[in-house]
Amino acid sequence: MHKAGFVNIVGNPNVGKSTLMNQLVGERISIATFKAQTTRHRIMGIVNTDDMQIVFSDTPGVLKPNYKLQESMLAFSESALQDADVLLYVTDVVETPEKNMEFLEKVQKMTIPVILLVNKIDESTQQQLGAIVEKWHSLLPNAEILPISAKNKFGVDMLLKRIKELLPDSPPFFDKDQLTDKPARFFVSEIIREKILLYYDKEIPYSVEVRVERFKETEKNIHINAIIYVERDSQKGIIIGHQGMALKKVSTEARKALEKFFDKPIFLETFVKVDKDWRSSDKELNIFGYMDPLS
Repeated sequence: MHKAGFVNIVGNPNVGKSTLMNQLVGERISIATFKAQTTRHRIMGIVNTDDMQIVFSDTPGVLKPNYKLQESMLAFSESALQDADVLLYVTDVVETPEKNMEFLEKVQKMTIPVILLVNKIDESTQQQLGAIVEKWHSLLPNAEILPISAKNKFGVDMLLKRIKELLPDSPPFFDKDQLTDKPARFFVSEIIREKILLYYDKEIPYSVEVRVERFKETEKNIHINAIIYVERDSQKGIIIGHQGMALKKVSTEARKALEKFFDKPIFLETFVKVDKDWRSSDKELNIFGYMDPLS
């Protein structure tokens, strides 16, 4: 008998959802940085064995939207509540359990199995952890609670074993050799965006979007042209940096990561363009792949 199902990962920003996703899938599919709002899309990672297929979904952190892009990010998170066979709700040892009650109330009403994962347990004591588990048990009485450390891979194998037990009997949803639902270009833009998140601070990373204009793969190498969009001329100057040094550094770091990801030499050209207020424009968000998955 073959098992298959959708296991969706939700939770507030910065609790370690993307790190967990990468550990479960065994590949670097979601960009994971120390900054909140790193994940903007819903990204699938597919784990296959002979008798099983788990389709994991990483989602943006749940937040109260301030502009259209964040509305779309919240919609991705809420869509994950609707098609899950198993829901993984990730929290950590420092966040306040009542932080996002509106979303939590939706989770409380769910009839599918919910596993609540208390992440980063290496940053707490046994006593603190006991109090956290108790608190969560009162908020989500039907959820199974598992303490984990995604970064150190503690508890991940136990979680995987439990997911396998909960999966419904079903034929696979995707080809058995498929690793994700996203095309290669998506990972190029995500990897470039990750380097921008790591290299620039303040609001710059949140004002940036990356679009791949050209992705030409041959047997020997891959040629990529990518455009980094910002909202203002001043941001363009910061991204490029003095004599182009900042952009050069980001491009070099991105190229190295892309070579590792695709296992081929990469020729990467990056350009910076201003696209005023793209985060608030339906048309632009649609072009960047952010439209509401529920509409």
